[in-house]
Amino acid sequence: MNSIMATPPPPHQLYNSRLSPSRSVSFAISSCASRKRKAEDDEPPSDDRMSASPTNSPSLSSRSLPVHRQTKRARSGPAGRPLALSRLLETLDAESLRSVLQSICTRHPALGTEVENTAPKPSVSSAISVLKNYESVLQNSFPYGGDSTSDYAYNRVKQALMNLLDALADFTPHFLPPNESQTTQSLAFLDDSTNIIHNLPEWSTFQNNLHKQNAYEEVSRAWTLVIREAAKKAGGIQLQYGGWDQKISKHNQQAHGKLQEVMDELTANIGWIAGQPPGQQNNRGADINSVRQELLSGTYGSNLPVQVGPW
Repeated sequence: MNSIMATPPPPHQLYNSRLSPSRSVSFAISSCASRKRKAEDDEPPSDDRMSASPTNSPSLSSRSLPVHRQTKRARSGPAGRPLALSRLLETLDAESLRSVLQSICTRHPALGTEVENTAPKPSVSSAISVLKNYESVLQNSFPYGGDSTSDYAYNRVKQALMNLLDALADFTPHFLPPNESQTTQSLAFLDDSTNIIHNLPEWSTFQNNLHKQNAYEEVSRAWTLVIREAAKKAGGIQLQYGGWDQKISKHNQQAHGKLQEVMDELTANIGWIAGQPPGQQNNRGADINSVRQELLSGTYGSNLPVQVGPW
């Protein structure tokens, strides 16, 4: 009972009896310091780090770089450009195309000759269609109301009238011999063009009517030339079976006798119109006088053979 109980050891010695508190703390501090010094000794100087090549870096050498680096091209947006010639020509109407072509031929005369040799020959229908367009413009140029035969109306439509007459004067020689060898084509054009002249307006002033009078004279000479040439081919058979004697006679009536020269040429060259072949019209009167003389003298029929036997 009198014995002294042993005092228990300090608490830290219960967990680690081999290390004292002072030794453990000093050991931890010294180990950290030694590791820090070792890391500083192993690290190269700052100058060496800056001058070192990147290829010596373990992190860079471990990565594989691509051989080719493809650059991405930027997509170009839509850009304006002029039309191709073929598409441009598709947008032009007949009037615009004619204007462009005429302008080019004016600047380059050699091209004009090439166009003349290359362009197809105009037909009667195409030429008359052009003349009809000029005629339509003329009719639409008249002022509304008032006297359509007055000088005021004439001055309003004068330019359109001149355009029609100029076109008629240009187209007519194209369909005349020797440029046109087909008589039927020449006659067809003159037939339609004469109808256009019939439709030209009449004016109250005599001087204004001279344009129509001159047009009749020009077309009359054209008719005469074509009839003369047609009479040389197969005795004028094209005139015979085309009914041109009636057509020309009707034109003469509508022109109030201004085409009488054409009728005379037709009668002189194509005798069948009077019921006889060419060359016999002048002998008809001589034959009649001869028969009359034989009847009066009693010798008619003396030179005829006498038929014997039953009638």
